[in-house]
Amino acid sequence: MFTDRQPRSFLDPQVLARLSAVPLLARRPMVGSVSGRHASPHRGSSVEFAEYRKYVPGDDLRRLDWRAFGRSDRHYVKEYEADTNLRLVLVLDTSGSMNFASGEVTKIDFARRICGALAYLASQQGDAVGISCVADGIVQTLPPRRNAAHLRLAFDMLDEVRPAGPTRLPEVLHELAETIRQRAVVVIVSDLFCDAAALASAFSHLRFRRHDVAAFQLLDPQEIAFQFQRPTRFLDMEGGEAIFTDPIDISDRYHRAVQAYLADMKRIVLESAVDYHRVLTSEPYEQAVAGFLVGRASGRGLR
Repeated sequence: MFTDRQPRSFLDPQVLARLSAVPLLARRPMVGSVSGRHASPHRGSSVEFAEYRKYVPGDDLRRLDWRAFGRSDRHYVKEYEADTNLRLVLVLDTSGSMNFASGEVTKIDFARRICGALAYLASQQGDAVGISCVADGIVQTLPPRRNAAHLRLAFDMLDEVRPAGPTRLPEVLHELAETIRQRAVVVIVSDLFCDAAALASAFSHLRFRRHDVAAFQLLDPQEIAFQFQRPTRFLDMEGGEAIFTDPIDISDRYHRAVQAYLADMKRIVLESAVDYHRVLTSEPYEQAVAGFLVGRASGRGLR
């Protein structure tokens, strides 16, 4: 059992206890270092039968299926699914736009809760956890490891990170696709405010490298509703120019642009098979994480 004496504002023990009822599963076979609950591309020891193959000299005779021999007069060997652990790599967007909030909870606060919960759950089931904080580049990174001391370092990073600067998320994802050495569950937590075509290319790169990619897109309710009633000065939180305008004059164009962007995102994640979750920061983060876990468990079946 993991114990952390330092209080963490983004961790709620009651929420973590409820979420622990559903395991965090990978959608694709993982290449791990120890036995675990996730499917491996290799064959090994397990209760899950995989397939028959023809016997070749040197195979373990204990794995011969004598019933198949009696039916076909040929020697066949039973193969089983190997079970292994996974690597969870959390990619946390720490660009300036993540500091926005129309209510009490900023996008970065919401992101901390999601990342903290997933890191805790993965660690509790024996999986390796790593985290990369990204903005204009990789701000901080912690490679995946599977021990309690390493999890504390990940929590420290979540505690200390402060949003600032512009985002180059697609370029950073291309870099991570090449530097994450083995197959991993890569969970991106961001508002995804970047060029849609560039993001699609980055998703495809991660998938090409055989990573299981998931994305939580965090949006503030005001970013969707745009309910401003009087002339307002809008600040670019990533360093661009401020704009003073009457929201009534631009409301229609804003909503068309947002809907077109969200439609592009839906198309991109469908084409690249990304496990995509759009979340408003006014919603309970437990609901978002539970939907993520249950979707994966029901898709693969609990093992």
